[in-house]
Order: sequence, then C-alpha cells, then structure tokens
Amino acid sequence: MIRHIIFDFDGTLADTSEGIIKTVDTTLEIMGLPPQPRAQIQATIGLPLSETIRIGGRVPEDRVDEGVRIYRENFFSVATEHIKLFPGVKETLLELHGAGLKLAIATSRGSNSLHVILQNYGIDGIFDEIATSSDHYEPKPSPDMVLKLLERLGASAGETLVVGDTTFDILMGAGALCRTCGVAYGNHDRTTLATASPDFIVDTFPEIRVAIK
Repeated sequence: MIRHIIFDFDGTLADTSEGIIKTVDTTLEIMGLPPQPRAQIQATIGLPLSETIRIGGRVPEDRVDEGVRIYRENFFSVATEHIKLFPGVKETLLELHGAGLKLAIATSRGSNSLHVILQNYGIDGIFDEIATSSDHYEPKPSPDMVLKLLERLGASAGETLVVGDTTFDILMGAGALCRTCGVAYGNHDRTTLATASPDFIVDTFPEIRVAIK
C-alpha cells in the first residue's frame, strides 16, 4: 500500500515550462548569445539549471556559471506571470494530505524559488519534506534525493510512489526501488516516458489516485 508520495515539481505540480523557456531566452539575449529552439530548451527541464543553460541554451562551458547567475537574477521578473498549477493539483494534494499520506517534493529547482511558488498557491504547508538543488544532493536521474527523502520521512521504498513528468524522475524513483508514475502532460510525452518503464502513466494529475490503490 502506498503511504508516501514524492513529487517532482516543474512539469508535474506546476506548469513552469513557459516561464523557464522565456527566462532562458532572456538570459541568452543578455549574454549576447543566439536564441535556441523552444523544444531544445524544454527537453532539459528537470535537469539541474546549469544543464538547462549548457545544453538547452548551448552556452559555452566557460560561461555556464554566468548564465546561471543571470537566469536566477531574472527568473521572477520574467517567469512569474507564466507559472500556474496544473488542473486538479491543489485539490488532489489537499485530498491526499487529508487522507493521511505523507507528501514530499524532489526537485532540481532551488529552495528559494520553490518556496515562493508554493506560498503563492497556498500549498507550502502540506509537504512533510522537500529536497531541492540547494541541498546539493546528486542530481536526477540519480536516486540520491529520493533516498534522502525516504530516510527523512522514515519511509520504505515499497510504500512510496515517485511521480514525475520526465524520464529523469522515473529513473530516480526506480533507482531507489520505489514505484513510479509518469504524468504525460508535462515536459516528456507518453512515448518518451514509456522508455523509462514507469509502473503507471497518467494523463491528468487527479488520476494518480489510481496509482496509490
């Protein structure tokens, strides 16, 4: 029986892709670098920010740190108006929390921006544990974040479901021996998610109820 759920954030709980892409575009413009295809940037969402800048933005290695700094300086002014929770997320999270499940987040996003977004949508108080890039764990698809969260939650892998929108999330959860659920409305489509062999794939967030029964 599933008693704990660990969620990715970007592309799973919140639709942040437009904000991320626009912030990368702004970053490249400030750096005097050429714009990159939207799909190329979107394919890297879920990886550490430095990888989104390096691979998605095709920023030269010796300028990646500069790109990360510029991105962070501009994220809230550029991205905030484009960020929204996916349909059914808040209601379903409140239902799961009310049913006694322990909820957690494992994200490549930094803790400062994550907490601001959670507070903006009134869901910051329902997560028992959160692991972010600010904790300096090994990045996805390494299982490190999930393993640390299991330890902090006092949870067993067999009672834990990891939910995410990318193969990086599925591989992270599977590497920690948890059950996994891909959401097909995020940054990786159903076909791409299937390559990581999740236990479930759902098309809407509320459908994760099926995966916990």
